[in-house]
Amino acid sequence: MHGPGASRLRVDLVVTIGYAAMLEQFHPREAVELAALAEANGFSGVMAADRFQPSVPQQGQAGFVWDVLGALGERTRGDLGVVTAPTFRWHPALVAQASATLAAMNPGRHWLGVSSGDALDEHVVGGYWPEAPERINRMFEAVEIVRKLFTGSLAGRDVKHAGQFYRLESTRLWTMPEAAPEILVATAGPVTARRAGRQADGLITMGAPSDRVELLFARLADGAREAGRDPSTLTRVLQLHLSWAATHEEALANALTEWPNGGMRFNRSDIRSPHDLAQLARHVRAEDFEGRLLVSADPDEHRAAVQGYLDLGFDKVFLHNVGRNQREWIETFGREVLPKLVK
Repeated sequence: MHGPGASRLRVDLVVTIGYAAMLEQFHPREAVELAALAEANGFSGVMAADRFQPSVPQQGQAGFVWDVLGALGERTRGDLGVVTAPTFRWHPALVAQASATLAAMNPGRHWLGVSSGDALDEHVVGGYWPEAPERINRMFEAVEIVRKLFTGSLAGRDVKHAGQFYRLESTRLWTMPEAAPEILVATAGPVTARRAGRQADGLITMGAPSDRVELLFARLADGAREAGRDPSTLTRVLQLHLSWAATHEEALANALTEWPNGGMRFNRSDIRSPHDLAQLARHVRAEDFEGRLLVSADPDEHRAAVQGYLDLGFDKVFLHNVGRNQREWIETFGREVLPKLVK
């Protein structure tokens, strides 16, 4: 592409394709270094998940996400996204405070993703682990509290809450950014996406077949219209797991060893131990990744997959290569994949 549009294309790309920092796999210092390297190679922005344990012991880490995001704010310039469950380990008010502080320190860069949680992370505090419908209801009540705190605090007034699952005494957040962070709901389900359209600023989801993504977007838009909102104002974020290496054999070995959870075709939200998941991972085979996690040594095959998601309408895509070969992957994709993507 030549002429004035060429530089514009690159600018659009920079705010679109980010790096997913896997605190389950890398020591926090290394995760920060890798995110900085990714930005130097054309990625823009970083996201990380709030995990208390890795999925399987082989992954080996589980750093505290809010500490790492603070360090990432000093080393990078793009998005600082997080996905957390403000429902069991955390009261929603604490998540709201952490998010507001991060946004105040990094104006215009932070978005808050909320999920209904997995037992692997949330059940560490004990207590009853509810079924999915209750976990989702808890999540949306948490969104309501976070929104109340953001809105009330920006207006300089206290807020309170007495709901089915949570209580909040009359209070406010005393440290706030000039504008509240976006609240994105993490989901792969159309019913939850519809509720997100009514209550949140958008959604974040994982890679899935195009028809499932289109259904998700349609339900998100339905919910927005039901609440009298413009669906085009909602943000759509994708976290995409993939396995690239210099050879297909190495890419497959990385997927089987480091990210077998990507090939597990069942709901894992009730599993409480990485050691239990490791036992289940022994049954994962190469064919289990088909349609769920692209395993390929061909950068152009990965480019086509990412482009397909951009064409579906995602605003931001955060990439995670499941192997330990992060530096080689970052440099290869920065050179051979990112410059060829269009929005």
